[in-house]
Amino acid sequence: MNTLVINVVGVGAALCSMTSFVPQIVKIIRERDAEGVSLRMYVVTVTGFCLWVAYGLLIKSWPVAASNVVNLGLAGTILGLKWRFSGGEPPRAS
Repeated sequence: MNTLVINVVGVGAALCSMTSFVPQIVKIIRERDAEGVSLRMYVVTVTGFCLWVAYGLLIKSWPVAASNVVNLGLAGTILGLKWRFSGGEPPRAS
């Protein structure tokens, strides 16, 4: 298969994965509420991204490692926000 096609598919997959977390982060920050976020799911997700980063480093694939470092940061942000807002703090009036 053409290397360009393979790289375009990989970049597309990485960009979709990375951008998928942004709306959740924005929503949590805007509403100051993470009640609807599953703690278990994000613990597993963050663990999975840690393993993907390790895998990328072990096979010396910087695209795999780098894209998963970004995903790890974004998923970790959601996990941190979940812990921060887990007390059920009401949203602030604007």
